[in-house]
Amino acid sequence: MTMDYAREILQGSPRAVARLMSWLEDEDERAYPVMEEIYRHTGKAYILGITGSPGAGKSTLTDKLTRTIRRKGLSVGIVAVDPSSPFTGGAVLGDRVRMSELSIDPGVYIRSMATRGFLGGISKATADVVKVLDAFGKDVIIIETVGVGQDEVDIIGLADTTCLILVPGLGDGIQSMKAGVMEIADIFVVNKADRAGADQVVAEVCARVDQDSHIKVKDWTPPVLKTVAVEDQGLEELWQAIDGHRAMLEKTGKLHEKRRERICNETLRMIHNELFRVVREQLQDSGQLDNLVTDILDHKRDPYSIMREITGKWISLPQHQKETS
Repeated sequence: MTMDYAREILQGSPRAVARLMSWLEDEDERAYPVMEEIYRHTGKAYILGITGSPGAGKSTLTDKLTRTIRRKGLSVGIVAVDPSSPFTGGAVLGDRVRMSELSIDPGVYIRSMATRGFLGGISKATADVVKVLDAFGKDVIIIETVGVGQDEVDIIGLADTTCLILVPGLGDGIQSMKAGVMEIADIFVVNKADRAGADQVVAEVCARVDQDSHIKVKDWTPPVLKTVAVEDQGLEELWQAIDGHRAMLEKTGKLHEKRRERICNETLRMIHNELFRVVREQLQDSGQLDNLVTDILDHKRDPYSIMREITGKWISLPQHQKETS
C-alpha cells in the first residue's frame, strides 16, 4: 500500500495527496513509509511565505498572486493555515471558500490546515505537507499563515522568500518600528494601498529598512511594494520582486544555505518529536510518570535530576554530564 500511494502521488493523483496529508495531520504512522518513498523527489519547488496580521488581505493576495504565477505557466500549491476551533480542533477553512475558483484549476492544489494549537502562525504538519506538494510536482508552493501578529515568525524556517503583508489602519505603522515579525520579511507589501494612510505606512517601513541597511550590510534590501489585491493592482510587480529575490539567493549560494539549515532543523525536530513520543508513552503506560509527578509534588524528588536520569537511560550522555549526574 505504501508503494501504491507513493506511486500515485508521483503520477499526479490528487486523491492520494489528500489522503497522505490527512495522515500527516493526524500523525498516523501510515504516512511515514510513504514520505520515505517520495522524499527523494522533493527539493524542486520554490517556497513562498505570505504572512501578516489578520485582516491584511492575505487570502485575497494569495489568490491573485496565484493567478499571476499561473499566467507564467507555473503550477502552484497553496497551504492555507486557518485558526483551529478550540472545541473540535478543526479549521474554519475560510481560505478554500475564498479561493473556490482556483480549486477547479488542475494546475493549483489548495490545502487548508488547522493550527491545532501550534504557535508561530503555521501548523505542526506544514513542513511535511509542503514536501508532499513538492513531490506532487508543484513549481511554486505558497504558505499562507494564520495571522497571529508579531509571534508569526516560524514561516522563515520554511519559506525561501517571505512576504510580510501590511495594511493602513491596523496599527501597522507602529508595528513597523518593532522587532519580531518585521525582521523576517524579504519583501514588504502594503496591501489595500488605496486606503488613506497607505503612503505613511510605506514611508515608515522604508525608514525601517533604511535604518537596518546602515546597521548591517546585506545582499538584499527588502523592497516595499504597494498592492490593491482585490483590484489586481501591483501583483505583477510583486512577482517580479519575488523572482528577483530568488535570483539573488541562487547567485550568492544562500538558497543552498537556507535549505541546508532547514533540513538540519527539520531533522532535529523530527528526532525530538519521536523521542518525546516514545519516552512519554513508556512513562505513561508503565505508571512511572504518575509516581514521578507525585514525588516532585511532595518534594521528595526534583524534575532536574529526574530528567537527567531518564535521558541517561535512553541516550548515551557525554562523559562530563555522566560525571555530574
